[in-house]
Amino acid sequence: MNILHTSDWHLGKRLMDRERLAEQSDALNEIKEICEREHVDLVLVAGDVFDTFLPPAEAEELFFRAVKGIAGEDRAVVLISGNHDDGVRLSASAPLAAENGVYIFGGKGQRFPVGGNRAVKAVEAGENYVVIQNAAGERVYINALPYPNEARLKEDKTEESYAEKTLRWIQMGDEAYDGSIPHILLSHLFVAGGKVSDSERSIDLGGARAVPLCNLPAFGYTALGHLHRRQGFASKNAHYSSSLLQYSFDEANTEKVVLLLKTEGTDVRIEKEIPIRSGKRLVRLEANDVPAALGLLRAQENKFIELTLYLDAPLLAAETQALREANEGLVSLNVHVKEGSEAEIVRRSDLSERELFEAFYRKQCGGKDPPEEITQEFLLLLKEGEQ
Repeated sequence: MNILHTSDWHLGKRLMDRERLAEQSDALNEIKEICEREHVDLVLVAGDVFDTFLPPAEAEELFFRAVKGIAGEDRAVVLISGNHDDGVRLSASAPLAAENGVYIFGGKGQRFPVGGNRAVKAVEAGENYVVIQNAAGERVYINALPYPNEARLKEDKTEESYAEKTLRWIQMGDEAYDGSIPHILLSHLFVAGGKVSDSERSIDLGGARAVPLCNLPAFGYTALGHLHRRQGFASKNAHYSSSLLQYSFDEANTEKVVLLLKTEGTDVRIEKEIPIRSGKRLVRLEANDVPAALGLLRAQENKFIELTLYLDAPLLAAETQALREANEGLVSLNVHVKEGSEAEIVRRSDLSERELFEAFYRKQCGGKDPPEEITQEFLLLLKEGEQ
């Protein structure tokens, strides 16, 4: 059986003030094309479908359209909720979605009808698992564990550690597994030792919610979501597939991929990594003066840019404007002024209101330039105060 592992779509997520739904739509269309080209039977989505509990209507519309297209007429999709998803909201459409080959596990208590006329379908299901069969009669057992905590799984708090609870929850999903067919654990977890990106919010990362690697099954394959970098743990055949797009600048040099899996007997192995080409690339640039920065900016096309400047004096408003006009993809401007420089001494009376605010913001925020919307709000409030 051919299986595709993807995760962390974060539909509706912005980069600073930039909308990215069109890029996300292109990437999901690319995944659909990959499925058709590689004759994929089953797609696994390991959580964080949306970026917030209450995604915009446009993001929800994109999700339903895209996931139906990916399932097509002869493919199944098994999808779990992540920590960014409202599991109840996500699984509200589960009965209708299942009719189209999409099996959504949002939290505790989800059961699916089995059988039907689709080529790839559920032939056995319970609260924590589903068995998918393709047109050739090949089967795979999926232990589906959405982002786990007591509230989502409707449990009272106990004296167990999070690691102990997670192990118990994983084992619950394997109670119906008899070892005769391939096994996949599909979950949204932070496995201790994983590399975190800036785009993952700090909640539950690297602390009490870290899951030890020994909790993962020693057999089959573990399809993980939560961390946005492509990475794996060979000793457990456990892998993060990466997020749909580059969502933070520390991912600028990382490639986004989906993982094509293949079953052989009861084994599940990675056949290959397939790059996702859709979406704008993120670029980090550095310069020691404004002319050099302008040259770098003009050389970049159709990218989102973070520019860091190391200067002898604060940027003037005209220079900031020139930088932004040089490339509309500039979304983050960080300025570091050399300490002790004579050029740093500027009379406040010579600065405009905008320049005064920008200088104050940089001083308070480690040299970072204020977002334009914040600057505009300040100037508007200042104007209202003068009336």
